[in-house]
Amino acid sequence: MGRTQKTLRGRLFIGGLVAAIAVVGFGLYWFQPWKLWQDKTVDEALPGVVAGSVPPAAAPSATGSAATDSAAAGPRTLASGELLSHEHATSGTVKLVRLADGAHVVRIEDLDTSNGPDLRVWLTDAPVKEGRDGWRVFDDGKYVSLGKLKGNKGSQNYTVPEDVDLSRYTSVSIWCDRFDVSFGAAELARA
Repeated sequence: MGRTQKTLRGRLFIGGLVAAIAVVGFGLYWFQPWKLWQDKTVDEALPGVVAGSVPPAAAPSATGSAATDSAAAGPRTLASGELLSHEHATSGTVKLVRLADGAHVVRIEDLDTSNGPDLRVWLTDAPVKEGRDGWRVFDDGKYVSLGKLKGNKGSQNYTVPEDVDLSRYTSVSIWCDRFDVSFGAAELARA
């Protein structure tokens, strides 16, 4: 074997090695498999509610009338549902809540799901289907991304933009934007 052949084989080997490292690096970036063993717990209180406190009774004002109903009433659940598992085992409760100031939040309580790349919370108009039939339906219709999932465990709040017509949306999905698949979803039943 000549020197030219050895040099050519050496270059091919190095080129193949560089290509293999690039493929492995891209695969690690894309799939992020380490997230399967990393949990992130986020426990947020519902906005406007102090943990462990009871709202004070509406005090009469200087004119003798009670405080406004919305401020005295505090947050109100408009719809709720239980999370069903799709691509990954997922459990918890989802609530659509109107706060005392009129703003709306999607609240996920006692969430337990897998961590993953590029997880989002979506408010959607899609029906929630069990099993594999429900994995990919949420991007077929209308949806509003409420932001990245803050943690794969715990209770957390997601602000709904003011211009969203809540009557058009009937479900919430924990959506993996990277692979276009639902980790879990809940049908919102009106309260």
